[in-house]
Amino acid sequence: MHEGGKQLAEHYYTARPTSEHAPGQVRYAMPDGTVMVFATDAGVFSKERIDRGTREMLKAVVPKPGDRVLDLGCGYGPIGIVLAALEPRAFVTMVDINERACELARRNLATNSISNAEVLCGDAFEVVGDRRFNMVVTNPPIRAGRRVLEAMVQGAHDRLADGGQLFLVIRTSQGAASMKAYMEGVFGNADEPEKGGGYRVIRSVRISAHDKA
Repeated sequence: MHEGGKQLAEHYYTARPTSEHAPGQVRYAMPDGTVMVFATDAGVFSKERIDRGTREMLKAVVPKPGDRVLDLGCGYGPIGIVLAALEPRAFVTMVDINERACELARRNLATNSISNAEVLCGDAFEVVGDRRFNMVVTNPPIRAGRRVLEAMVQGAHDRLADGGQLFLVIRTSQGAASMKAYMEGVFGNADEPEKGGGYRVIRSVRISAHDKA
């Protein structure tokens, strides 16, 4: 992975980044014209801009009042914070293994005056325990490998309430078709509510045992 022209010895999914700090800031314009401001740093994903995958995800996801949303691998928080701002009556749990990313996400919650969200730092689903969610969203760490992505999909299925939705964004060239097929195998369904710029947002819905019968 390269960032700023330098080779990094660690990935953004490293638990404790040792990269020298290089604070930055990015902005995201909401549909109503509100501008969200995000602090970033070296050692986190897409520190210089809101990446295209995240932008495609935010076109596809619309939380409803009362939804419990899990942002899996939240980074410095753009997806979870924007979703929380879009629907103040939902509650967003943001999780990342990267401690620097978690610190930034917490700072960005405060900067953008978001009160209906939290940040938990730890490994994937372990830190959320047996909670159930209406929606899981993830811009996953592709470089972590296929096995990690498949575990994220299975973990999402296990923690979604009946009728809950998983949204996963992935580059077309990095295995979108095979990931869609895998999600369909786990959930029994998969579609693509949004695509653009070489990215695809894939959605699966957890079907209740009653509906399967």
